[in-house]
Amino acid sequence: MPLIYMIRHGEAASGWDADMDPGLSEKGRAQAESVAREIERKVGARRPLITSPLRRCRETSLPLARLWSSDPVIDARVGEIPSPMHDLEARGKWLRAFMAGSWTNDGTGVDFLAWRDGVVEALLGLKQDTVIFSHFIAINVAAGRALADDRVVCFRPDNCSVTVFDTKGGKLALVEQGREAETKVN
Repeated sequence: MPLIYMIRHGEAASGWDADMDPGLSEKGRAQAESVAREIERKVGARRPLITSPLRRCRETSLPLARLWSSDPVIDARVGEIPSPMHDLEARGKWLRAFMAGSWTNDGTGVDFLAWRDGVVEALLGLKQDTVIFSHFIAINVAAGRALADDRVVCFRPDNCSVTVFDTKGGKLALVEQGREAETKVN
């Protein structure tokens, strides 16, 4: 069964309520370099790389892509949860409130359950060990499915933490939970 190494992106240069698609901060770039070395030690041989289309994930994937002389595949299914609004301040408030709840459609017109199912389908469709650069909520989707926990936030993966899943019998199983921290949403 394939192992999936889900990595939360490095620290972003700004938060969800300040920029629609920020790149990495200086600290985030250092975290990306560090996690590339960690994955190379942990995984060994080159594996397929997948990244969210957002800059902070693409930039986090670059050091490992260079080490493995590989091009990450961009897959929106492991991207950020869709925002029901574009006003940055309102978007940040919405996300903080949404993260405190469980998975429901909240009347915003966005089908969050379909998005969540898309994340899981993307992971279960993998045929070989894969490294994925993704986001706080998407990693929580996988953890929630593996743990049968319907909360939006099951744990708080730190920037560049690595959470490992197995796809035993067509289901996600949590092998190793990534490092946690009280981090801001970015």
